Amino acid sequence: MAKIKVELIENFLVVWNPAEGTQLYKTEYFGKPLGIPKPKIPEFNVPLILDLMEGLYLAEKGRITVYEGSEKRKVGLKELKQRARQLYDEFDEKYAVYSDLRNSGLIVTPGIKFGCDFAVYKYGPGVEHAPYMVSVKKADAVISATEIVKAGRLATTVRKRFIIAVPDLEAEKTSYLIFKWFKA
Repeated sequence: MAKIKVELIENFLVVWNPAEGTQLYKTEYFGKPLGIPKPKIPEFNVPLILDLMEGLYLAEKGRITVYEGSEKRKVGLKELKQRARQLYDEFDEKYAVYSDLRNSGLIVTPGIKFGCDFAVYKYGPGVEHAPYMVSVKKADAVISATEIVKAGRLATTVRKRFIIAVPDLEAEKTSYLIFKWFKA
């Protein structure tokens, strides 16, 4: 399979070829079609926008080649990672969790509207509602009982399971704490 050419514009990557963008979206739900907030039909005739985390993942997997500027300068993995670190707080931890979930076959999207780092799907957006909301925490992070209760109440309200992901960057593994709420 040929690598897809992607253009880096500020903090986003653009797949200008609609057929290639459609393929990335339709098979694994990468990116968002430009101007289509909730695509119902997986075929679209617009560019696909990838965020830096998705782009770095796809570049590491050898699926895309990233270029920048009118001179089409190739952007390497190291530079992509540096830019992502400037954009995201605790990027390395979040990216470790993103990669672990993606490598497990799950679909991972930004979770900002749920007050968490990621919304995670088994089958994909538009096919199902995300069953999981994931917050990434460092192993030495302090989490109050109030924070857990707030997140749990929100998760229950939007019918999701609340998960705290704790990556160990040195061991290259992630632990997951899944909360299940029940009435007494």
